[in-house]
Amino acid sequence: MDGRKTPVKSSHKLSLLSSPVRAVIRLRRTAHILKKGLLPGDPQAKLLQRQISLGRAKVGAASTSLLGQASFESSKYFTFDTSAQPTPQRGSKRKKRCKNPRVLYPDSSRKYLPVEHKSKAKRCLLLLVGIVCFQILNAIENLDDNLLKYDLDGLEKTMRREVFGQALAVENIIGLLKDYLATHIHNKPLVMSFNGPSGVGKSHVGWLLAKHFRSVMDHHSVLHYFTMHRCPDPASVYDCQSELSKTISDMVTQAEIEEKIPVFILDEVESMSPALLETLGGFFQKNQTNEFLNAVYILISNLGGDEIMDVVLQNLLQPQGKMEELRTALRPVLGHLHPLWTTVEIVPFTLLEKNHVQSCFYEEMMSEGIYPDPSHIERLAGQLNYYTQGGQEFAISGCKQVVSKVNLL
Repeated sequence: MDGRKTPVKSSHKLSLLSSPVRAVIRLRRTAHILKKGLLPGDPQAKLLQRQISLGRAKVGAASTSLLGQASFESSKYFTFDTSAQPTPQRGSKRKKRCKNPRVLYPDSSRKYLPVEHKSKAKRCLLLLVGIVCFQILNAIENLDDNLLKYDLDGLEKTMRREVFGQALAVENIIGLLKDYLATHIHNKPLVMSFNGPSGVGKSHVGWLLAKHFRSVMDHHSVLHYFTMHRCPDPASVYDCQSELSKTISDMVTQAEIEEKIPVFILDEVESMSPALLETLGGFFQKNQTNEFLNAVYILISNLGGDEIMDVVLQNLLQPQGKMEELRTALRPVLGHLHPLWTTVEIVPFTLLEKNHVQSCFYEEMMSEGIYPDPSHIERLAGQLNYYTQGGQEFAISGCKQVVSKVNLL
C-alpha cells in the first residue's frame, strides 16, 4: 500500500507545478512574437511558436528532472528569476515611424508667421545717420548765412554790369571771395593781386569792392589805401610803415570783436617801397594770431602789364587757356620783385577790345546825362589807339581816356 501511494503524490505535485510553468512559457512566447512584430495568426508566427514550443519542451523535461530531485514541499509560492533573462541591447534597431514633414493646415484656420523682433541697433544707426545729416544741413545753412551777410550775389551782378571785357577776372574774384567768406575760421588771410596794363578796369573793380563792402558792413571794416596819396614822400617810409601797421592792427582787432572779416584794398602797389612791401608782407603769413588770419587783402598794380600784353597779342588763346597762360607768365616776374607775390592769388586783367571801349563811352555818357548817340560813340572810340592782331583791335590805353573825352563834349 505504501509503495502504490508514492507515485500518485509525485505525479500530482508535477501536474501542479507544470501548469504555472506552461502559462509562463505561453506568455513569454506571445511576448516574443509581438516583439518580432508578427501577429499570432500569421504562418510565420505559428512556425516560430512551434520552434519555441519544441525548445521549451526540452527545457521543461530538463526542469522536470531537476524538480523531481528537489523538494517542492517547502515552497509555498511559485517565483521565477528574471536575472537569467537576456537584457535587450540598447543598440537594437527599432522600426522608425514614417513622419510626414508637411504640415497641413485646415482651410478654416489662420496662419500666423513668426514674429520678427526688430533690433535696437538699427534704431541707433538710423538716429546716428539723422544726426549727421542734420549737422551737415546746419553747416550748409551757416555757410549760406555767412554769404548772405556779405551779399556776394549782389556784388557779382554789379561787377558784371559795370566791368567790361573782364568776365573771367570777375568770375575768379567772386569765386575766391565766396570760398573764403563762407566761414570765419581760416589758416591764412586771402590775398588777391590784380595785375594788368593801365586802363583795363583794375582800379574800377577795387572801387566797386570798397563801395559794396562799406554798404554791407561799415566804414571801419574797409580800407581803401592809395599809395601815392598816403605815402607820397619816399623819405617818410618809416612813418608810412607805422601808420599802415597800426591801421591794419586796429581794424583787424575791431572786426574780430564784431565777428566780421575786414577788407583791405591797396591801390598803386607798384609805387610802394621795398620796406613798405616788407611790412605788408608780414601780415600775409600763416603763423599769426587768429584775428590776423581772418582778413582779405587786394593788391592793385600795373606790374606784369607788358607780359600780359605780349601773351594776348602773340597767342590769342581761348579764354580759359588765356588765364592759365597769363598766370604762368606773371608769377616768376612778380616773385622776382618781392617774395610776397609767391603766395598770393593772381588775377590777370587782359586787354580790352574796341567794343569794350565803346561800352565804356556809353556808360560814362549815361552817367553824365549825355545822350549816347551810337554814331557819336563810334567816332569817339575811333580817336583812340589800338593794337591790331588777327583781325581784332585791342585798346592800348583801355578805357583810361574815356572820362577825359566825355568831359570835352
